[in-house]
Amino acid sequence: MIAALLALAGCSPSVDHKGKTPLVEVNGTFLYKEDLQAVAPVGATKADSARFADEYIRNWVEDELLFQKAEGNIPGNMKIDERVAAFRRALIMHTYQEELVGQKLGNEIGDAEVETYYRQNANLFRATQPYVQGLFMKVPLSAPQLGKVRSWYKKNTTAAIDNLSKYSVGNAVSYDYFYDRWLPVSELSVRMPLKALDADRNYLERHRNVEVRDTAFCYFLHVENYLSEGELLPLEYAKSEIREILVNLKRVEFINRMKQDLYKEALDDKDIIYYK
Repeated sequence: MIAALLALAGCSPSVDHKGKTPLVEVNGTFLYKEDLQAVAPVGATKADSARFADEYIRNWVEDELLFQKAEGNIPGNMKIDERVAAFRRALIMHTYQEELVGQKLGNEIGDAEVETYYRQNANLFRATQPYVQGLFMKVPLSAPQLGKVRSWYKKNTTAAIDNLSKYSVGNAVSYDYFYDRWLPVSELSVRMPLKALDADRNYLERHRNVEVRDTAFCYFLHVENYLSEGELLPLEYAKSEIREILVNLKRVEFINRMKQDLYKEALDDKDIIYYK
């Protein structure tokens, strides 16, 4: 189908395609080979690519036919244009405001303000599930020196961590060092085949070193620190959420002040003319 379309690509010599290769035309509107290539799945087989191309081209043709039919039969097209223009105007203003809010308010909110909000609203930052700090490693069953890994992953020493880090480069499918941040247990439960995590939410409070395996991989998990459900989340974990809350609280005030400043500046520059 594509070969036939390419063969017919020269049927519209009067159209300037700006260097693109047309694949199909519907009443003067073109789908180009370059557009198809931009959305084609990477790494697909030739058969899958051909199937995707056929379906995409057919869908594009059907959508274009429906659009052209609708465009010619909806009364009051001007109202559509007005709504599109209004949406574009609102989108531009919203994008600009969000950019300013992120730049200005993000920089204005300091650590002291974040810490104050954290202390005054502690109940908002209670853990809804257990959290842990430690490390996780997933390696193939055929990986060498698994005995040494069993010894290293249980130790929070510079030498053990260094050995694991070096070992992971050439052997591990996944290696995550999170001694410096908290992870919810639910995130770990989807990364390793340990049913006990689903059955017992406090399993890792009692089992700080866990090794499990399936038919292909061996999974190692060391829990250095444990945070129970209901405990107060550390400030470091809640800090980004608090900043977002504070930005949202100040958003309306900031935008209104910005509008007022723009209005005053325009008046001073005589950019606003009222006609009586």
